[in-house]
This record gives sequence, structure tokens and C-alpha cells, in this order.
Amino acid sequence: MGASLTAQRVGYRVAYRVLQVVWFVTRPNKHGVKCVVTDHDRVLLVRHTYGAPVWDLPGGSIKRRESPLSAARREMNEELGLADTDWRDIGELQGRMDHRRDTIHCFRAELSEPTLRIDPVELAAASWFDRGRLPPDLGAYVDEIMARAPATDGR
Repeated sequence: MGASLTAQRVGYRVAYRVLQVVWFVTRPNKHGVKCVVTDHDRVLLVRHTYGAPVWDLPGGSIKRRESPLSAARREMNEELGLADTDWRDIGELQGRMDHRRDTIHCFRAELSEPTLRIDPVELAAASWFDRGRLPPDLGAYVDEIMARAPATDGR
């Protein structure tokens, strides 16, 4: 890993820690997106370079005046290089994390033989997992969101 990439990753971690302090003080209502990317019976999970070192669904924050679908498209293009993907809305959920109140808008896309371009600054890892054998160290919302995205063959 080059010095520039290392510095950028450190910047993300520091910024996230600062945000955690801000969230502790302000207890904000935040809106974000999480995306279930599947390839038949496999699901893509990522590890971010900031926050808890868990496997999570890719996603991010919704910008001011941005629709949830636009945010999903933007985030998946930035993080994974997925452009022109057909995202299907699978609902939203409410939760609390890091002293903020989250509204998570959930989307799903089925890809066939996907080619990904992983953002090495934001993502430490990305891997495909059989949906029946997800790793034990999952992000807070993964199980609930996966329940909204049944397997494509009806299982």
C-alpha cells in the first residue's frame, strides 16, 4: 500500500472518529442507503477502512436534496464501479448506531458475472459469500436487510 493510500485511509478513520463525537453530542437523524448486491446465491460484503472492522453491505449517506435511489447509484458507482445498475427498492428500516438515529433505505441488484472496481481508500476488502454461509462478524443491519432480499430462486 502506497503512502498516499495509507494517508487517505487514516484521514477516513480520523474523520469517522470526529463524526462519532459530533453524533454523541447532537444525536442526529441520519439517512443512508445499504445495497444488497447478489450474483445468484452469492452476496457481496465489504469491510470499510473506518468504523468497526465487520463485514457489511455497501452503502453510504444520502446527500442533501438527493433521493435514496440516486444515493444508492452514486455510492455503488464510487465504491464498487457499478454504473447503470438496475436497483430495486426493498424498503427502509430504522435503527440506532454510534448515537445517531438511522433511516436506512435498502436496495437490491442482481448481477451476472459482475466486474467490480473497488475503491481502495474507502474499502479495505470486498468478497462474495454464499448467502447461507455469511461470516459471523456482520454489521448491525445486515441480517435485517438480507431478510428483505430473498434468494432469487425463492429459497
